[in-house]
Amino acid sequence: MELDPLFLSRIQFAFVVSFHAIFPVFTIGLASYIALIYGLAFKTNNPKWERLGAFWTQVFAVVFGMGVVSGIVMSFQFGTNWSNFSLATANFLGPVLSYEVVTAFFLEAAFLGVLLFGRGKVPNGVHFFAALMVSIGTFISSFWILSANSWMQTPAGVEIRDGIYHVVDWSAAIFNESFWYRFAHMGLASFLTGGFVVAGVSAWFLIQKRDTELHRKALSMTLWLLLFLTPLQVFIGDLHGLNTLEHQPTKVAAMEGNWETQKGAPLLLFAIPDQEQQTNHFEVGIPKMASFILTHDWDGEIPGVKEQPPELQPNVPVVFWSFRIMVAMGLLMVLVAVIGLFLRRNKAYMHKRWYLQTLRLMTLSPFIAVLAGWFVTEVGRAPYLVYGQMTHAEGVTPSLTGGMALFTLIGYVLVYACVFAAGAYYLTRVIRTGTEGTEQHDDEKHRAKRPLSAAEASFD
Repeated sequence: MELDPLFLSRIQFAFVVSFHAIFPVFTIGLASYIALIYGLAFKTNNPKWERLGAFWTQVFAVVFGMGVVSGIVMSFQFGTNWSNFSLATANFLGPVLSYEVVTAFFLEAAFLGVLLFGRGKVPNGVHFFAALMVSIGTFISSFWILSANSWMQTPAGVEIRDGIYHVVDWSAAIFNESFWYRFAHMGLASFLTGGFVVAGVSAWFLIQKRDTELHRKALSMTLWLLLFLTPLQVFIGDLHGLNTLEHQPTKVAAMEGNWETQKGAPLLLFAIPDQEQQTNHFEVGIPKMASFILTHDWDGEIPGVKEQPPELQPNVPVVFWSFRIMVAMGLLMVLVAVIGLFLRRNKAYMHKRWYLQTLRLMTLSPFIAVLAGWFVTEVGRAPYLVYGQMTHAEGVTPSLTGGMALFTLIGYVLVYACVFAAGAYYLTRVIRTGTEGTEQHDDEKHRAKRPLSAAEASFD
């Protein structure tokens, strides 16, 4: 059997991107939470905030390291598996990815050491500033990465000469048509990921009855955050979908499982898309609802996948089901956050074991939603690398063989399995040790700067 280097390269990049994506989306949200915690520690001089911040900083450090390791490989793959694409787009993607390193990675690296090892060794204000800089660095990093990805989805500000992209308008290229929607959507996803992880871990500590005062406060703060952000994410997602309908109609058609262009298209709750037959089996839907959601008109026209020839169509079953998994996780997150609001009375959310167990299980929900969303975004763009302009077949390395692609794919799977196992083991140790392991012998030193007021002393 002949191995297809194009197919294997796509599988390899999908694996690496999927593995890598779960780490930045967590660290971006967690870094902001840590900065908030250390800001409260600086403002109140309350050592309990410092203990909480120190605990989550340990978690951040492990996940950040795993994200850096897995992210480096992605850059290598541009050269090893996608050299034609790299050559053609180097005038834009090269500078943009370099800006990410210079403006974000160096900033994070410079202050991460202070954040990790500066507790008790530098003034509280300096420690808080370091946490703030790390947090800002994560957002700057996501800015450049999402600009690059958005440009591949909605290319702008360039012209093609002899097969090479030349930037003619940097502003249009960086702030392309889908950038702000994607940036807002992923930014909120990062806060939700960090929020649900903090809520889930805090719930676990409350079930274990360990350091309950500290984790009750953490859970209360996080549930307020989730209550406001979960519906906001639904709203931003809707705007992102409308933008995608305008610029990538075939992707939206695949998301909806809509093969024929039609007015009053139903919202399919369940279907089995058949790519070969270009149809769906066992459809269950709400009449005209897809048209209303996407066009705000019950009889609005929704494009069909068949508008494109089969060779230019994305994998409809993957896009269709990934989109529904993402939406289902999003609605579930909204429901859990709203239930938390109703349980605010008498602080029942801190004592209801079933709700605490639910929060533990919900720790995985944002990661599932993010991965499903990336599948929709990337698989829905197929067969293009640069939407409407360069296909995967045109971008793959000409000299790459199927054997070489398979060998590196197996190598990545094995190495990443070891990295993930080691990271999971250390994270488990950190969480099991808990905030009790962040106690410092010099708490009195922190308190001695000024006495705690009555408001500051009432931490709960």
